[in-house]
Amino acid sequence: MRYILAFIWRYKYFFLFLALEIASIALIINKSYYQQSVITNATDGFTGGIYNTWSDISSYFKLKKENERLANENARLWQKLTDSQLTTDTATRRVKDTLYGQQYTYTVAKVISNSTTLRNNYIMLNKGRRHGIVRDMAVFNPNGIVGTVVSVSDNFSWVMSMLNQHTKLSARINRLNQMGTIVWNGGSPAIGTLLDIPAHVKIKKGDTISTSGFSHIFPEGIMAGTVEKIYVESGDHFYTIDFRFSADLNSLQYVYVVKNLLREEEIDLSKNVVNE
Repeated sequence: MRYILAFIWRYKYFFLFLALEIASIALIINKSYYQQSVITNATDGFTGGIYNTWSDISSYFKLKKENERLANENARLWQKLTDSQLTTDTATRRVKDTLYGQQYTYTVAKVISNSTTLRNNYIMLNKGRRHGIVRDMAVFNPNGIVGTVVSVSDNFSWVMSMLNQHTKLSARINRLNQMGTIVWNGGSPAIGTLLDIPAHVKIKKGDTISTSGFSHIFPEGIMAGTVEKIYVESGDHFYTIDFRFSADLNSLQYVYVVKNLLREEEIDLSKNVVNE
Protein backbone atom coordinates (compact mmCIF):
# COMPACT_ATOMS: atom_id res chain seq x y z
CA MET A 1 0.00 0.00 0.00
CA ARG A 2 2.90 2.34 0.85
CA TYR A 3 4.40 1.84 -2.60
CA ILE A 4 1.07 2.61 -4.29
CA LEU A 5 0.71 5.84 -2.37
CA ALA A 6 4.31 6.79 -3.17
CA PHE A 7 3.65 6.12 -6.87
CA ILE A 8 0.51 8.28 -6.87
CA TRP A 9 2.32 11.12 -5.02
CA ARG A 10 5.23 10.97 -7.46
CA TYR A 11 2.92 11.34 -10.47
CA LYS A 12 0.31 13.51 -8.73
CA TYR A 13 0.38 16.16 -11.45
CA PHE A 14 -0.24 13.59 -14.18
CA PHE A 15 -3.23 12.12 -12.35
CA LEU A 16 -4.53 15.66 -11.69
CA PHE A 17 -4.23 16.45 -15.39
CA LEU A 18 -6.03 13.17 -16.27
CA ALA A 19 -8.87 13.94 -13.85
CA LEU A 20 -9.30 17.45 -15.30
CA GLU A 21 -9.34 16.05 -18.85
CA ILE A 22 -12.06 13.55 -17.96
CA ALA A 23 -14.10 16.29 -16.26
CA SER A 24 -13.69 18.55 -19.32
CA ILE A 25 -14.84 15.83 -21.69
CA ALA A 26 -17.85 15.11 -19.48
CA LEU A 27 -18.82 18.79 -19.48
CA ILE A 28 -18.46 19.02 -23.27
CA ILE A 29 -20.64 15.92 -23.79
CA ASN A 30 -23.34 17.23 -21.47
CA LYS A 31 -23.38 20.72 -23.05
CA SER A 32 -22.99 19.80 -26.73
CA TYR A 33 -25.44 17.52 -28.54
CA TYR A 34 -23.03 17.06 -31.44
CA GLN A 35 -20.12 16.01 -29.20
CA GLN A 36 -22.44 13.76 -27.24
CA SER A 37 -23.57 11.98 -30.41
CA VAL A 38 -19.97 11.52 -31.62
CA ILE A 39 -18.82 10.01 -28.32
CA THR A 40 -21.95 7.85 -28.04
CA ASN A 41 -21.52 6.45 -31.56
CA ALA A 42 -17.86 5.67 -30.88
CA THR A 43 -18.54 3.89 -27.59
CA ASP A 44 -21.57 2.08 -28.99
CA GLY A 45 -19.41 0.58 -31.70
CA PHE A 46 -16.84 -0.54 -29.14
CA THR A 47 -19.32 -1.98 -26.62
CA GLY A 48 -21.38 -3.49 -29.42
CA GLY A 49 -18.31 -5.35 -30.64
CA ILE A 50 -17.67 -6.65 -27.13
CA TYR A 51 -21.27 -7.82 -26.72
CA ASN A 52 -21.20 -9.48 -30.15
CA THR A 53 -17.97 -11.31 -29.35
CA TRP A 54 -19.35 -12.43 -25.99
CA SER A 55 -22.52 -13.63 -27.67
CA ASP A 56 -20.49 -15.70 -30.15
CA ILE A 57 -18.44 -17.23 -27.33
CA SER A 58 -21.58 -18.02 -25.30
CA SER A 59 -23.26 -19.56 -28.34
CA TYR A 60 -20.23 -21.76 -28.96
CA PHE A 61 -20.26 -23.17 -25.44
CA LYS A 62 -24.01 -23.73 -25.67
CA LEU A 63 -23.63 -25.89 -28.80
CA LYS A 64 -23.13 -29.09 -26.79
CA LYS A 65 -26.36 -28.56 -24.87
CA GLU A 66 -28.21 -27.58 -28.05
CA ASN A 67 -26.94 -30.67 -29.90
CA GLU A 68 -28.16 -32.87 -27.06
CA ARG A 69 -31.56 -31.16 -27.10
CA LEU A 70 -31.93 -31.62 -30.86
CA ALA A 71 -30.84 -35.24 -30.68
CA ASN A 72 -33.44 -36.00 -28.00
CA GLU A 73 -36.11 -34.19 -29.96
CA ASN A 74 -35.26 -36.18 -33.10
CA ALA A 75 -35.45 -39.42 -31.13
CA ARG A 76 -38.90 -38.44 -29.90
CA LEU A 77 -40.02 -37.73 -33.47
CA TRP A 78 -38.60 -41.03 -34.74
CA GLN A 79 -40.79 -42.86 -32.23
CA LYS A 80 -43.87 -41.13 -33.62
CA LEU A 81 -43.24 -42.24 -37.20
CA THR A 82 -45.52 -45.05 -38.36
CA ASP A 83 -42.39 -46.84 -39.66
CA SER A 84 -41.45 -47.31 -35.99
CA GLN A 85 -44.81 -48.81 -35.17
CA LEU A 86 -46.41 -52.18 -35.68
CA THR A 87 -49.57 -52.33 -37.75
CA THR A 88 -52.15 -54.45 -35.90
CA ASP A 89 -55.26 -53.57 -37.86
CA THR A 90 -57.89 -56.29 -38.29
CA ALA A 91 -59.90 -57.07 -41.39
CA THR A 92 -63.02 -55.55 -39.88
CA ARG A 93 -61.15 -52.39 -38.73
CA ARG A 94 -63.28 -52.16 -35.61
CA VAL A 95 -60.51 -51.12 -33.23
CA LYS A 96 -59.29 -47.96 -34.90
CA ASP A 97 -57.47 -46.59 -31.86
CA THR A 98 -55.11 -49.60 -31.83
CA LEU A 99 -54.16 -49.44 -35.48
CA TYR A 100 -50.55 -48.74 -34.52
CA GLY A 101 -48.58 -50.05 -31.57
CA GLN A 102 -45.02 -49.08 -30.70
CA GLN A 103 -42.41 -51.48 -32.10
CA TYR A 104 -39.20 -49.46 -31.83
CA THR A 105 -37.82 -47.15 -29.16
CA TYR A 106 -34.93 -44.73 -29.63
CA THR A 107 -32.29 -43.69 -27.08
CA VAL A 108 -29.85 -40.85 -27.71
CA ALA A 109 -26.20 -41.60 -26.92
CA LYS A 110 -22.93 -39.75 -27.33
CA VAL A 111 -19.94 -41.32 -29.08
CA ILE A 112 -16.96 -41.22 -26.72
CA SER A 113 -14.58 -43.50 -28.66
CA ASN A 114 -14.44 -44.42 -32.34
CA SER A 115 -11.98 -46.11 -34.69
CA THR A 116 -12.07 -46.20 -38.50
CA THR A 117 -8.54 -47.28 -39.49
CA LEU A 118 -8.59 -50.90 -38.29
CA ARG A 119 -9.91 -54.02 -40.01
CA ASN A 120 -12.43 -54.43 -37.19
CA ASN A 121 -13.62 -51.09 -35.85
CA TYR A 122 -15.70 -50.41 -32.75
CA ILE A 123 -17.48 -47.43 -31.20
CA MET A 124 -18.06 -46.72 -27.50
CA LEU A 125 -21.20 -44.94 -26.32
CA ASN A 126 -21.92 -43.17 -23.01
CA LYS A 127 -25.10 -45.17 -22.42
CA GLY A 128 -25.36 -48.69 -21.01
CA ARG A 129 -27.52 -51.23 -19.25
CA ARG A 130 -29.06 -48.80 -16.79
CA HIS A 131 -30.21 -46.66 -19.73
CA GLY A 132 -31.99 -49.61 -21.35
CA ILE A 133 -29.22 -50.57 -23.77
CA VAL A 134 -28.74 -54.30 -24.47
CA ARG A 135 -26.92 -56.39 -27.06
CA ASP A 136 -28.16 -56.52 -30.66
CA MET A 137 -29.63 -53.04 -30.73
CA ALA A 138 -29.27 -50.99 -33.93
CA VAL A 139 -27.29 -47.76 -34.01
CA PHE A 140 -27.66 -44.97 -36.56
CA ASN A 141 -27.46 -41.20 -36.81
CA PRO A 142 -29.61 -38.72 -38.79
CA ASN A 143 -27.57 -39.47 -41.93
CA GLY A 144 -27.57 -43.25 -41.88
CA ILE A 145 -26.54 -46.60 -40.41
CA VAL A 146 -23.67 -46.79 -37.89
CA GLY A 147 -23.51 -50.29 -36.38
CA THR A 148 -24.86 -52.80 -33.84
CA VAL A 149 -24.45 -53.01 -30.05
CA VAL A 150 -22.29 -56.04 -29.14
CA SER A 151 -21.32 -55.47 -25.49
CA VAL A 152 -22.89 -53.54 -22.58
CA SER A 153 -21.88 -52.47 -19.07
CA ASP A 154 -23.96 -50.46 -16.60
CA ASN A 155 -23.01 -47.08 -18.07
CA PHE A 156 -21.36 -47.78 -21.42
CA SER A 157 -21.75 -49.90 -24.53
CA TRP A 158 -19.58 -51.09 -27.41
CA VAL A 159 -20.90 -50.95 -30.95
CA MET A 160 -19.59 -53.05 -33.81
CA SER A 161 -19.17 -50.42 -36.50
CA MET A 162 -20.29 -50.88 -40.10
CA LEU A 163 -16.51 -50.74 -40.69
CA ASN A 164 -15.99 -54.27 -39.40
CA GLN A 165 -15.41 -57.52 -41.28
CA HIS A 166 -18.03 -59.29 -39.13
CA THR A 167 -20.80 -56.80 -39.94
CA LYS A 168 -23.57 -58.06 -42.20
CA LEU A 169 -26.84 -56.21 -42.68
CA SER A 170 -29.87 -56.87 -44.84
CA ALA A 171 -30.60 -53.96 -47.19
CA ARG A 172 -32.42 -53.09 -50.38
CA ILE A 173 -31.95 -50.88 -53.41
CA ASN A 174 -34.91 -48.55 -53.01
CA ARG A 175 -35.71 -47.87 -56.65
CA LEU A 176 -35.82 -51.56 -57.55
CA ASN A 177 -36.78 -53.09 -54.17
CA GLN A 178 -33.96 -55.60 -54.67
CA MET A 179 -32.62 -57.27 -51.53
CA GLY A 180 -28.95 -57.69 -50.72
CA THR A 181 -26.39 -57.87 -47.90
CA ILE A 182 -24.15 -55.02 -46.75
CA VAL A 183 -20.56 -55.89 -45.77
CA TRP A 184 -17.30 -53.96 -45.44
CA ASN A 185 -14.25 -55.29 -47.25
CA GLY A 186 -11.75 -52.92 -45.67
CA GLY A 187 -10.04 -49.96 -47.26
CA SER A 188 -11.86 -46.65 -47.30
CA PRO A 189 -14.09 -45.91 -44.29
CA ALA A 190 -16.44 -44.11 -46.65
CA ILE A 191 -17.17 -47.12 -48.90
CA GLY A 192 -19.26 -50.20 -48.15
CA THR A 193 -20.21 -53.17 -50.35
CA LEU A 194 -23.63 -54.58 -51.24
CA LEU A 195 -23.74 -58.25 -52.30
CA ASP A 196 -26.32 -60.79 -53.51
CA ILE A 197 -28.05 -58.57 -56.10
CA PRO A 198 -28.72 -60.61 -59.29
CA ALA A 199 -26.66 -59.50 -62.29
CA HIS A 200 -29.70 -59.15 -64.57
CA VAL A 201 -31.06 -56.21 -62.53
CA LYS A 202 -30.52 -52.76 -64.07
CA ILE A 203 -28.77 -50.84 -61.32
CA LYS A 204 -27.64 -47.24 -61.79
CA LYS A 205 -24.94 -45.20 -60.17
CA GLY A 206 -26.61 -42.96 -57.60
CA ASP A 207 -29.29 -45.49 -56.62
CA THR A 208 -30.01 -45.27 -52.89
CA ILE A 209 -29.67 -48.17 -50.45
CA SER A 210 -31.55 -48.48 -47.16
CA THR A 211 -32.21 -51.12 -44.49
CA SER A 212 -34.75 -53.78 -45.38
CA GLY A 213 -36.14 -54.38 -41.88
CA PHE A 214 -35.47 -58.12 -42.26
CA SER A 215 -32.67 -58.26 -39.66
CA HIS A 216 -34.91 -58.03 -36.52
CA ILE A 217 -32.51 -55.25 -35.43
CA PHE A 218 -32.70 -52.27 -37.79
CA PRO A 219 -36.04 -50.67 -38.64
CA GLU A 220 -36.93 -50.57 -42.30
CA GLY A 221 -35.88 -47.56 -44.37
CA ILE A 222 -32.79 -46.30 -42.52
CA MET A 223 -30.48 -44.78 -45.14
CA ALA A 224 -27.29 -46.72 -45.87
CA GLY A 225 -25.75 -44.94 -48.87
CA THR A 226 -25.65 -44.40 -52.62
CA VAL A 227 -24.29 -46.66 -55.37
CA GLU A 228 -20.91 -45.64 -56.78
CA LYS A 229 -19.48 -48.67 -58.62
CA ILE A 230 -21.13 -51.79 -60.09
CA TYR A 231 -19.30 -54.87 -61.38
CA VAL A 232 -19.56 -58.66 -61.64
CA GLU A 233 -16.71 -60.92 -60.55
CA SER A 234 -15.60 -63.51 -63.08
CA GLY A 235 -17.90 -66.53 -63.07
CA ASP A 236 -20.36 -64.89 -60.68
CA HIS A 237 -24.07 -64.23 -61.30
CA PHE A 238 -24.41 -61.48 -58.71
CA TYR A 239 -23.20 -57.91 -58.62
CA THR A 240 -20.56 -56.56 -56.32
CA ILE A 241 -21.76 -53.02 -55.61
CA ASP A 242 -19.56 -50.42 -53.94
CA PHE A 243 -21.57 -47.66 -52.30
CA ARG A 244 -20.75 -44.53 -50.31
CA PHE A 245 -22.01 -44.57 -46.73
CA SER A 246 -24.49 -41.75 -46.15
CA ALA A 247 -23.20 -41.34 -42.56
CA ASP A 248 -19.68 -40.02 -42.06
CA LEU A 249 -18.43 -42.77 -39.74
CA ASN A 250 -15.26 -40.81 -38.98
CA SER A 251 -17.03 -37.80 -37.43
CA LEU A 252 -19.74 -39.31 -35.23
CA GLN A 253 -21.00 -37.31 -32.24
CA TYR A 254 -24.55 -38.30 -31.29
CA VAL A 255 -26.36 -41.46 -32.38
CA TYR A 256 -29.69 -43.21 -31.83
CA VAL A 257 -29.77 -46.67 -30.28
CA VAL A 258 -32.83 -48.57 -31.46
CA LYS A 259 -34.64 -51.31 -29.58
CA ASN A 260 -37.05 -53.62 -31.41
CA LEU A 261 -39.65 -54.36 -28.75
CA LEU A 262 -40.90 -57.38 -30.71
CA ARG A 263 -37.52 -58.86 -31.64
CA GLU A 264 -37.73 -61.89 -29.37
CA GLU A 265 -41.19 -62.73 -30.67
CA GLU A 266 -39.99 -62.46 -34.27
CA ILE A 267 -36.97 -64.68 -33.57
CA ASP A 268 -39.02 -67.30 -31.72
CA LEU A 269 -41.49 -67.50 -34.58
CA SER A 270 -38.67 -67.88 -37.11
CA LYS A 271 -37.16 -70.72 -35.05
CA ASN A 272 -40.51 -72.54 -34.97
CA VAL A 273 -40.81 -72.35 -38.75
CA VAL A 274 -37.24 -73.60 -39.28
CA ASN A 275 -37.70 -76.47 -36.81
CA GLU A 276 -40.81 -77.60 -38.61
